[in-house]
Amino acid sequence: MGRRLVVAGGTKPQVRRASKRSFTKAGQARFLSVLAETCNVTEAARQADVSVSYAYRKKASDARFRAGWSAAIGTGYSRLELVLLDRAFNGTEKVITRKDGSEERMLEYFNQLGLQLLKMHRDSAVEANIEHQPEDVDELRERLIKKLKRLKIRNGQDES
Repeated sequence: MGRRLVVAGGTKPQVRRASKRSFTKAGQARFLSVLAETCNVTEAARQADVSVSYAYRKKASDARFRAGWSAAIGTGYSRLELVLLDRAFNGTEKVITRKDGSEERMLEYFNQLGLQLLKMHRDSAVEANIEHQPEDVDELRERLIKKLKRLKIRNGQDES
């Protein structure tokens, strides 16, 4: 590791060797980039050259880093969802080897994956496909109230 200017022992600047635990802005950016690509904290820490426990301590103590972490996880999960949607729609290639040694390629579709994604997004898809006319305001208000009540129940809050 290189040398850099750090504040050590109070307010007196000292030049010292960067320690394994030094988490530079570039290191933090690398960590968050890898986290967004992989959703894997261990891999992100390895590539940023810090320990996993140090990354978690940094997350707990630094609001800006915590916000970046949250955004990176959101990006990673969005990417993962896109990959899973692609597999559900387009299948994955599977090679079947016959007893005579010949191979056959086919597409395999994971219905369970598709069903899970449908369940997760059913409400949003239904709402996106419905056009609401101005005269439907009362009905829309009632549906919104019902949805809020369901969310409160799901989150363990009282219905009242």
